[in-house]
Amino acid sequence: MRRLGLARASDDAMSRAVLAAGWEPVPFHVTAMEATGAEPPLARPDAVIVLSPAAARLARIPAGALCLAQGAATARALEGREVLTSALPQAEGLFQLLKERFPAGGQFLLARAERSREHLEAAAQGTPWFLHPWITHRESPLAPLPDPEGLDALLALSPLQAEVLGPCSGDRLRFAWGERTARAFADSGYPSHGWCEPQIPALQRMLLERG
Repeated sequence: MRRLGLARASDDAMSRAVLAAGWEPVPFHVTAMEATGAEPPLARPDAVIVLSPAAARLARIPAGALCLAQGAATARALEGREVLTSALPQAEGLFQLLKERFPAGGQFLLARAERSREHLEAAAQGTPWFLHPWITHRESPLAPLPDPEGLDALLALSPLQAEVLGPCSGDRLRFAWGERTARAFADSGYPSHGWCEPQIPALQRMLLERG
């Protein structure tokens, strides 16, 4: 079985999907998330939109605030709070949930990473749903980097991971989670061998094709 390095624990849903596609998932981290310590730019939001488990762990979310979570993993990281989860684990699904839960609009905190793709801000621009970006954490490269010896392929889950993985990938396959991540591979001089939409079924299809 070919071995794929990715920044997920072996029992994570993504790792299970990799295994189901005929690859052995190997936890392989080249970056880490660190809190910015930034205070929320809005004291009394109608709700806090949380885009990732990292944002859920690292943001100083106001006590008692309703949270709108992107995906089940983010919702689990918000355990103990009032949480609504979008049916689709993507920003598009989260914006639909926002419109359904607050049909008249409102003022919302958007807890996100420094380099997230800003889909929600673009979608909400000029609408009654005012989003206040709150940069709660950033992704930073690890030093020293782990040795990819024994891996057949590497999966980058973010543009920064692609920038870090490219130079150390050698003759291994380079896969990208999302088009932005694929562009980061190309821009750093190490084109990807395949990319998928940032959805687990799409990842499985890509791996099955390359297996």
